[in-house]
Amino acid sequence: MKKNLRIVSVAAAALLAVAPVAASAVSTVNADAVTSVDHLGSVTLPNNGAVVNVKPNISLNTKAGSVDAAISVSFSATVNGTTANANFSVNHTNPSNIQLFKGSEEIKDLNKVTEADAGQTYKVSMTNVGLNFGSQNANKKVTLSFGSDNWAAHNMTDAMKHSVEVKLDKNGVVNLAQVVMDVTAKDFANPTVVTWHNATTGAAVSSANIQLYAGADAGKMNVSQVINAVPVGETKGNAYYATQLGSDASAISYSNNLKEALKAAGVEVDAQGWFVAPKSFTFNLIATSKKNDATATLPVTVNVPNGKDVTPATVPSQSKTIMHNAYFYDKDAKRVGTDKVTRYNTVTVAMNKTKFSNGIEYYEVVENGKLSGKYINADNIDGTKRTLKHNAYVYRSSKKRANKVVLKKGETVTTYGGSYTFKNGKKYYKIGNDTKKTYVKVSNFD
Repeated sequence: MKKNLRIVSVAAAALLAVAPVAASAVSTVNADAVTSVDHLGSVTLPNNGAVVNVKPNISLNTKAGSVDAAISVSFSATVNGTTANANFSVNHTNPSNIQLFKGSEEIKDLNKVTEADAGQTYKVSMTNVGLNFGSQNANKKVTLSFGSDNWAAHNMTDAMKHSVEVKLDKNGVVNLAQVVMDVTAKDFANPTVVTWHNATTGAAVSSANIQLYAGADAGKMNVSQVINAVPVGETKGNAYYATQLGSDASAISYSNNLKEALKAAGVEVDAQGWFVAPKSFTFNLIATSKKNDATATLPVTVNVPNGKDVTPATVPSQSKTIMHNAYFYDKDAKRVGTDKVTRYNTVTVAMNKTKFSNGIEYYEVVENGKLSGKYINADNIDGTKRTLKHNAYVYRSSKKRANKVVLKKGETVTTYGGSYTFKNGKKYYKIGNDTKKTYVKVSNFD
């Protein structure tokens, strides 16, 4: 183990809260640390000095029986609708460029992190973490914005920051001297479930009902009023709590989907959390185990005797054709499940696009006349206008042209979604708002 690695300073460490996180393009690490690396494309920066939102995901699996403990990290970055990903996993004993700390103690053997440690917080320090934005971005300046207090990085001698300005090399690569983040150990081999209980009787429950009155001011109610009416946790006076066998109360975290449920029901909630209460509505309380991420949902029906008779309005919508396989995302740009809409199928979406904090525009999916809270990257529908830097042929496969058309340098072409890698190893964009096999090499836009 190298001993010259720098762990983040105490002041910077205080900024790093507990949470798994996710971040950019292609990751490269020392060869002795890597057991698998996947390179899934590269992104094109819009201009010199661009800000790229970087999202990292990290997990620490505890040793369980004969299964070794392991750390895994993935990185993703999205620019102009194109996402690049990379991931790597490390051996159960610490490699030279990764250090794991529990407080001030360095854990040199991951197998010392057993299932008994699940739910505890550790700090991970990685050195020489490479991000590859592709040769098309050679020598560009870019700001890597991590957008979270959950991790930080520095380049060479710079101080630890949550946003780092870097210059890519001639290959479009930058190596961060150090990345530090917090991670909660998980015992995913543990099948123990989470169960909801009535705090008064201790009995297990699968649903809940409460009664609230709306205010005299136009029948309004506030989301905080609702949440306060159903306090959760194993504390005296709370209405419900969740348990997991073998875990104490601190191992359970609580959340809810009240705002999303009201929106899906056609009830508008303003910026301060006020809404006109219908006579009845339902939302979910969610309990999550910090030990193995097991969850349990408690549907709560709120009855409002003086509520309004609300007929959810049908939102304006439009039918759009998906031109590139598209996953669903939530309002925080996090993928929702594994379902996707395959290309050339239609989907009903809202009339206008919504730009998220990552700079990407999305269409919200409309289901049964209501906004669903699920979003699709608009680039998979409307495409992105790109300017050709070279004359380009249109291909139907890696070996065959689609037609005799020659697209001219300087011409603007609309491409749809991320690039495809053909059998010849080269990347192509789908062009043409139709089902024809028409593709142009990505390199013609570089």
